Amino acid sequence: MSHNTFGHLFRVTTWGESHGPAIGCVIDGCPPRIPLTEADIQPYLDRRRPGQSRFTTQRQEPDQVRILSGVFEGQTTGTPIALVIDNVDQRSKDYSNIARSYRPGHADLTYQLKYGIRDYRGGGRSSARETAMRVAAGAVARKVLGNGVVIRGAMVAMGEHAVAPERWDWAAVEANAFFCPDPVTAAAWETELTAIRKEGSSIGAVIEIVAEGVPPGLGAPIYAKLDAEIAAALMSINAVKGVEIGDGFAAARLRGEANADEMRIGPDGEPVFLSNHAGGVLGGISSGQPIVARFAVKPTSSILTPRRSINDAGHETEVSTQGRHDPCVGIRAVPVGEAMVACALADHLLRHRAQNP
Repeated sequence: MSHNTFGHLFRVTTWGESHGPAIGCVIDGCPPRIPLTEADIQPYLDRRRPGQSRFTTQRQEPDQVRILSGVFEGQTTGTPIALVIDNVDQRSKDYSNIARSYRPGHADLTYQLKYGIRDYRGGGRSSARETAMRVAAGAVARKVLGNGVVIRGAMVAMGEHAVAPERWDWAAVEANAFFCPDPVTAAAWETELTAIRKEGSSIGAVIEIVAEGVPPGLGAPIYAKLDAEIAAALMSINAVKGVEIGDGFAAARLRGEANADEMRIGPDGEPVFLSNHAGGVLGGISSGQPIVARFAVKPTSSILTPRRSINDAGHETEVSTQGRHDPCVGIRAVPVGEAMVACALADHLLRHRAQNP
């Protein structure tokens, strides 16, 4: 299988399956002499780790990362960094009932049509389990970007209910099970998702990622637009069906005078923007404003409610997915979205340095 690598100068290749012995990644292009230990990576994995609340899959994976190469005496060496996480809580028997059937909404059918073979245990390579290695790579990308760049994510909508902007509090994000910046909305979501989970159903969500401290000049005006590559990175996450930068689709409802980010000269002689409808990217190049991206995550397709489908013998059937699944995959998608933005920015930072030394 090809296409397991993303990035140009900061390149990440992931490997492994949901129910294999381990998952891992190789990061190539990381500059040398950057302080890096497993303790720098583990906190981000802990935020994505399953089984931390009743609103995520109860699969118990410690997700303890090990550095196999590319680091010596606590510093990167400039050689490929290999990371690995052991899978310890697979329950492959949960998938025996769908070994011959295709789950509606999943990649089962398309995977079979493309390769002629598929690992039905949790989706194999197409499982969201793979995203743990993206989070690990994102931790390394943050080290490349440095402490001046701060990347934060939040779940801003679940189903029909969105957070109230006037109650936005970044401190609240780590204080609830939803990465929600609005404590009032988080409490309402808890009630709603409890009912959805008991019904054996699922619901979608919208995630917002904000990257502050990004220097101006990253990206290019045509085929390496920063916003296009951030969108591609976010779109590559499992279950993501839409991405927008800045005001996104809402910009289509504005007039030109409302949408334009006006400018003035600041006290230090630098340009100061009076708004950020563009989401920190103009003409594919970062403006120095916060990068703002949102992505929509569809409802989990693994639900208990029987759904009409077909099997590999060409017969019509019904599928009810058993096992341990997230009733809202948007929750654990927050740290994954942060990681993908971090990797995209680190890649563009290295490209910018190469062209503008």
